[in-house]
Amino acid sequence: MSVFLPSTTEKDLSKYALSLQQLAAGRSNATGSVTLAAGATSTTVAAPNCAPQSAVFLFPKTGNAAAALAAGTTFINSVGKQSFTISHANNAQTDRSFFYVCLG
Repeated sequence: MSVFLPSTTEKDLSKYALSLQQLAAGRSNATGSVTLAAGATSTTVAAPNCAPQSAVFLFPKTGNAAAALAAGTTFINSVGKQSFTISHANNAQTDRSFFYVCLG
């Protein structure tokens, strides 16, 4: 779930309080999900909160995603401005789905 983010010119302090409450409850705009591209060796993910120095963590959502991660062939290859790239094995599976979090 994402966090309500007030604009930088917001004058209503209750909107800032709501944003802080949501963060304390565990909501974040730094999360998402991705399914690895079938028939390819990499997948690029648009992630607005990522930056070159961010750390990206993958969490398997499906059995095939867990197997791909355990095989050691699935890893974060690069992190850039508002995106990251996952390197992975080339196969026809269409259900290698992951949750991710991009921090930093």
